Amino acid sequence: MPDLIDLALAEDIGSGDITAKFFTKPGAVARAKIIARQSGCLAGIETAGEAFQRVDSSLAVVLKKTNGDSFDANDCVLEVSGNAASILTAERTALNFLQHLSGVATLARRFADEIQGTRTRILDTRKTTPGFRLLEKQAAAAGGARNHRMGLHDMFLVKDNHLATGLDSDSLQKMIDRARAAHPEANLEIEADTLEQVQNFYALRGVDFILLDNMSLADLREAVRLCPPHIQLEASGAVNLSTVRAIAETGVHFISVGAITHSAPSVDFGLDFDPAC
Repeated sequence: MPDLIDLALAEDIGSGDITAKFFTKPGAVARAKIIARQSGCLAGIETAGEAFQRVDSSLAVVLKKTNGDSFDANDCVLEVSGNAASILTAERTALNFLQHLSGVATLARRFADEIQGTRTRILDTRKTTPGFRLLEKQAAAAGGARNHRMGLHDMFLVKDNHLATGLDSDSLQKMIDRARAAHPEANLEIEADTLEQVQNFYALRGVDFILLDNMSLADLREAVRLCPPHIQLEASGAVNLSTVRAIAETGVHFISVGAITHSAPSVDFGLDFDPAC
């Protein structure tokens, strides 16, 4: 994401890092480490490293862990050496990417761990920070979630608001047929709020997924029982770390969790200079 890194650096540096300019010894070199202050799942490490090298291509960056790795408090995840002023200028931008994206990966890992032993997979959503979607979805995948559609362009998702425009079963089937003919490569998912809708949608041709929105556990189980083999089911709504296991145990194929990207708490990292250098 070169444009996003450049944007973040420009936002922070502006016309220049006046503190590094006046309060570091000219030409001083240093070695620094990014240290985790808590445990978690790593993401954004390559982006953090790239931030240092965008500021100064002569900086030497060593990634000590890779995206998807677990880490504990006091673990070193990155080392950087070279011009001290350059390291200080890039520090906050690198940490901002790392702490946010590792937060996404860590929360995704917690959800994935909660449903271990079931057939269900966790999905991320489009509830992402504007401009950060690719990075946040990479982070979710690093934590063990599966990426849902990247945007409006790569998958059909017919939601309740589409249906509210007045589509009946006949017109809906015709639209599905036209859509699949135009984009045979794109999966098609349709949202259901009731079991009656679910059963009606099972009868439609060309449906790959049905989104079961805010349904009770009993209704989820019944939807699973009735589900034809060519359709997969996604549950959404009221999903948190306390409820996700019970939802998975209904037998649905996927559970989508918007909180992974829109509410993940950042992971605490710090950059420490090596005093021996």
